[in-house]
Amino acid sequence: MRFNRQVPIGPYICDFVSKSLRFIIEVDGGQHSPDVDTPRTAYLEREGYRVLRFWNNDVLSKLDGVISRITDEIANMPSPDPSRMREGSFKP
Repeated sequence: MRFNRQVPIGPYICDFVSKSLRFIIEVDGGQHSPDVDTPRTAYLEREGYRVLRFWNNDVLSKLDGVISRITDEIANMPSPDPSRMREGSFKP
């Protein structure tokens, strides 16, 4: 799967985005709060993206679990629409 870093979507800059999967991974630090993140996530979901959030600390100290969760999410997604993918950007 291809993910790009720091991708603008609407008024937001997303941490990691797979446009072919319509999947966003956000890594949240201490500056994040539900007051800010809830409307942001709602906007991105209305745009057709699945958003998965992790705390910075979990990425740094529990990386295997984070990767496992991401892998599980991708495995449970419906197959991407081939008409929206560039050649070579998706490998089963």
